[in-house]
Amino acid sequence: MTNRRKFLQMSGLLGAGILTGLTSSCTSPKFSQKYIDRNFIASNKFKRFPKLEISADRIVKETVGLRPFRKNGFRVEKQELGAKTIVHNYGHGGSGWSLSWGTGRMAVELAQTTGEKAFAVMGSGIVGITTARLLQDQGYQVTIYTKALPPLVTSSKATGTWSPASRLLETQYLTPAFEEQWKKAAMYSFRTYQNLLGFNDIVTWIDNYVVREKLNAEPESTESNDGGRYARLRIAGMLPERQVLDQKAHPFHVEHVAKQTTMVFNIPSYLTKHLNDFMSFGGKIAIREFKSLEDVDALPEKCVVNCTGLGSMELFGDSTMMPIAGQLSFLIPQPDFNYRLSTENGYAIPRKDGIILGGNALEGIWNETPDPVQTEKVVHALMDVMNKMRA
Repeated sequence: MTNRRKFLQMSGLLGAGILTGLTSSCTSPKFSQKYIDRNFIASNKFKRFPKLEISADRIVKETVGLRPFRKNGFRVEKQELGAKTIVHNYGHGGSGWSLSWGTGRMAVELAQTTGEKAFAVMGSGIVGITTARLLQDQGYQVTIYTKALPPLVTSSKATGTWSPASRLLETQYLTPAFEEQWKKAAMYSFRTYQNLLGFNDIVTWIDNYVVREKLNAEPESTESNDGGRYARLRIAGMLPERQVLDQKAHPFHVEHVAKQTTMVFNIPSYLTKHLNDFMSFGGKIAIREFKSLEDVDALPEKCVVNCTGLGSMELFGDSTMMPIAGQLSFLIPQPDFNYRLSTENGYAIPRKDGIILGGNALEGIWNETPDPVQTEKVVHALMDVMNKMRA
């Protein structure tokens, strides 16, 4: 009986000790209300930021793309031209990828007012392909007329980042009516891209880190040094808000770093998917170059959607346009490099086809030959950031 009483006493003490231990070990730590960043662990020590493997000998391809800038913004408008109805959808500057679904929808709505059942689409860049698919979704027969197909189009030479207001129009031409039209286009495109998540990573979300000695106050201006020439447009709440991180929250050498999550489009697989979808739904493609309005008039379709971008300068006499050249270098793919990095003199964007390096914008330049000086400038800027990263 004595042994049993002693056993129960000891069990109670041990039980109390065990319960006390369990209670203390299960007490929830006082985390802040903010979500824990995926790049850090709860102890506030750095989780590994993979370093970009960058050197000149890892560059496997270089391109120069020409952004179709129109100083008063994109043109979505119907024009009667002889026996033809032309629906224009061009002039997106650096925002064609981001706005393509939205302005494509607007162009389709204008085309539908003609009552036609078969349509021609001029151009096979992202705006042309998207517009053609949207016409098909309404049950129409569509033929794309183009002088070249991806990857030999300027849309294949883009960074592929969500940027619905990048070099879109000059500030002096911004009106409330255009801003409302832009908002509708951006919102429709944004919702459409969310429905494409999960399709072999053709659309992905990614964290963008802006590493600069001085940060601009506005999120939209963190990567632009245009002096306010281009209009700043923003839809609050569309993307997660930008965060300014102090030195304890990042491994880079500058005092403050801005972070914002955004979208990236893996261009080759994206264009291939939509071209394949276009053909699967009965679409036709004809290789044809348009040198005059007579060539347009010769098309069998009575309604033509013009998505020729810079081609509209000469073909339709649009003197409000100019090219803005942007050079890209492609590093060998690095699967573990999983964030976007922007510096004063260049940026790096991970995509399936490689790490995209870029960062220049040359107004009025038609030259599509890569400049080794620009390549060296971007490579050195990014190497400097990598070499100074804290462990």
